[in-house]
Order: sequence, then C-alpha cells, then structure tokens
Amino acid sequence: MKATTGLAGIYSMTGFAQGRVERDGSTVRINLKSVNHRFLDLHLRMPDGFEVFESRIRQAIRNRLRRGHVDVNVYYEAGGIGAVEVNRELAESYMKAVERLRHEFSVKAEPDLVALLRLPGVVAAPGVADQLQSEEKQEQLGEQVDACLEQALKKLESMRRSEGQSLTAEMQEILERIAARTAEIETFAERVRPIIARRLEERLGELLKGAQIDPLRLAQEAAILAERGDVSEELARLRSHVEQFRKLLAGAGEAGKKLDFLLQEMQREANTLLSKTPGVESEGLQITSLALEVKSDIEKLREQAQNVE
Repeated sequence: MKATTGLAGIYSMTGFAQGRVERDGSTVRINLKSVNHRFLDLHLRMPDGFEVFESRIRQAIRNRLRRGHVDVNVYYEAGGIGAVEVNRELAESYMKAVERLRHEFSVKAEPDLVALLRLPGVVAAPGVADQLQSEEKQEQLGEQVDACLEQALKKLESMRRSEGQSLTAEMQEILERIAARTAEIETFAERVRPIIARRLEERLGELLKGAQIDPLRLAQEAAILAERGDVSEELARLRSHVEQFRKLLAGAGEAGKKLDFLLQEMQREANTLLSKTPGVESEGLQITSLALEVKSDIEKLREQAQNVE
C-alpha cells in the first residue's frame, strides 16, 4: 500500500477504526486504536499463522501514521466447515502440567477440556494453515489482509482528521486570547516607560546628592537599568510565535513536535516578561495580571498540542 498525501490541517493522534473484508466465505477483521505518544509505537496482535504478514502490516501503518501509540488487533474467520486444528503436543504438555498440580494439591476436579482448548496455541485459527500451504493461497490471504488494513486506516485517518479539526478550533481560540492580551500588555508597557524614567531619575538624584559623576557613564548606567525593564523584545517574539503557531495549524503533515518547540519558546518569553514587569502604579500590576493569564493560556495550548500528530 502507498502512503497517501496529507490533507491540509493537523491530525489528532486519538482515534478508533475497524476494517472488515470477506472473500470466498473467509473474513479478516482489523481493529485500530490510537492514542498520543511521542513516537510511533505499534502493538500488534494476530492469530497464529499470521506472522508472515506482520512486516507488511507494520510497514503499511508506518507509511500512513507518524506518531501515536497504536494497538492493532487482527481477527480471522475461515470459510466453510473444516476440521479443528489442535496442537496435540502442546495440549499434552498442558494436561501433564494439570495432572501434576492435581496430585500435588490433592484436587479431585477433572480438567476442563473447553478451558484447555482456549489456552494459547492449542487451537490454531481454523483454516489458516490450509490457506498458507501454498504461495498462491498465502498471497490471496495477504491481499485480503491488505484490503482490510487499508479500509481500517482510511477510517482511522478520517477520525484523526476530524479530531484534529476540533483541536485546531480550540487552539485557535486560545491563540486569539494570547494575541489580545499581548496587545494589552504592549499598551500598558508604553504607559509605564515614562514612569520608570522619572523614578529612575529621582532615585539617582537621591543617591548622588550633588556628587560629580561622568555624565556619559551616568547615561550608560541609566540606559542599562531602563533596558532591564523593557519588554518590547519579549512581546515582539511572543507575537511572532503566535503567528508561526497559526501557520502550523493551517498547514499539513506532522506538526506536533514543532508545536511543542514553539510552546517552550512562548513559555520562556512569558516568564521573562513576568521577571521584567515593573511594580509601579496600576499599569505594572495590569501587566503582571495579563502575563499570568498568557502563561495559563500557553499551558492550555500545551495540553491540546500533546494530542497533535
């Protein structure tokens, strides 16, 4: 099976789908369940005898999915009425083990043959061995497995895309709040600058008390102190990160790792913003309050982005 081209928009890593293909009376059924994970983590369960198809199943899924913990369950029902295939050697080993335990613990109850047949490996999936006796039959059953997996993958992709659209809508709403609060912070920061300059001048006047100091040196020190309270660069970077986040949400392909990186940068800017927030007048308090709300929104984005492929 060939990899499909990604459609615009992000995909969630959460989804469930089932494929079912019937041919010549036999049925192959495949269940796929995926949840979030840092990488692509496949867990495959299938009937005895299907090991020959494992590599093609894994490769087909790798061609379509990039991230997520994916549980793959394969079921097979043979067509027609056939003899039940019992692994007699294994069944005999189980029976001997049961007899030893009965004598050791003085258990009088007789072994349950139905329970014995349910033990792993005692009964093979009916008809699987017959289907795989020749290369031709193996290829026919392989094609049935491929068709069933393709059906299940399409349904899973559809569900993951739908979940991704919901995630996108929620994250876009949060981004709008961050952008609006960033603009508010910028407005308050403009009001705070002259207040900082005036207080800095008053403080220097109190400390110097008429002492003679090099004016150039004094201007340099004043500029350094003022820069420590300037948040314009942090706000500019935060706006840039928000715009990049929007573009990733509107794009196609694997975006989860890139979103994780952007969120780390956004959190860093918010922390720096808080550390520089001047505790002056009501404007300073407003900046602190808005910056805390931005941090909270960034954390909400992180929770949603963890589910993005």
